[in-house]
Amino acid sequence: MIAVKVTQVGNSLGVLLPKEAVVELGVEKGSTLYMTRAPDGSMRISPYDDRIQQQIALGEKLMDEHRDVFRALAK
Repeated sequence: MIAVKVTQVGNSLGVLLPKEAVVELGVEKGSTLYMTRAPDGSMRISPYDDRIQQQIALGEKLMDEHRDVFRALAK
């Protein structure tokens, strides 16, 4: 486990990643990180992954194509 502190960055909050986390994630300045909710409710941070981007695009396409179904299920 790597502990990080939340800090003020302008009007937002940010997290500074220690070198160990940067190396482990394989990221550099300007990289995009994604936060996803795990089944147990915890949050996961992961670097850009083209497979994730493809899954997001597919999900958005399905939601657009079946908007009425999703609206009915949300009731």
